Amino acid sequence: MTTTLVTGGTGTLGRHVSERLRTGAQEVRVLSRHSRPYAVDLRRGGGALNTAVTGVDTIVHCASTPRGGDEAAAKNLVAAARRAGVGHVVYISIVGVDQVPFGYYRTKFAVERLIEESGLGWTVLRTTQFHDLVLTLLQALGKSPVMLLPARVKDQPIAVTEVADRLAELARGGPAGRVADMGGPEVRTLESLARSYLEATGRRRAVVKVPLRGAAYRAFRAGGHLAPEHAVGKGTFEEFLAARAEHVRAGK
Repeated sequence: MTTTLVTGGTGTLGRHVSERLRTGAQEVRVLSRHSRPYAVDLRRGGGALNTAVTGVDTIVHCASTPRGGDEAAAKNLVAAARRAGVGHVVYISIVGVDQVPFGYYRTKFAVERLIEESGLGWTVLRTTQFHDLVLTLLQALGKSPVMLLPARVKDQPIAVTEVADRLAELARGGPAGRVADMGGPEVRTLESLARSYLEATGRRRAVVKVPLRGAAYRAFRAGGHLAPEHAVGKGTFEEFLAARAEHVRAGK
């Protein structure tokens, strides 16, 4: 029986990856800051991390936060994986981390390089933004009577469950290096996504597109975070919103 460790295993993506891996003939360890028995703060490392990776064959590294600390976490994870003789690290990254000069993207790219240069077997999958992230953004922007959107920016959201399926598949295989990107089924303007959100939630807001400044905005506007040639996702943003509304109605 093989043993797989999923970091961030209780998060938006990690919990789905853990569920899928449990359907196979393998042990799955869920690592997060508060999940026993593998409650670990990767930014600090230490003995608890060493215990978590001991006897592990594959690590699926989903733990990440835009609030900082991802590089320190990756360094600690890689060091522990080396000591434990882990054979394969699968890392989830973002399309455009090498194209868009946005702080969080730069960090994700730096983590990619750490894993690639670790001496461990590795696989890196880049995807476009999850439907969940787009929803969170629109919920925040929709709190104002006027929804202000960055002008001329598009997105290509993908279902987190589809990404989880792919990560589980990669975890069951051997190290594959940088694999093909995954993009959502449609490249959409932010305005069209916003209007779908407003319609689905019954909100009435004026939508105004605002030009911004800076290198990151220019790169987003140029589509550096999109993967239209890899539009392999199936679930649309509208289907995601409908399913979410159904779960809310069902009290789930």
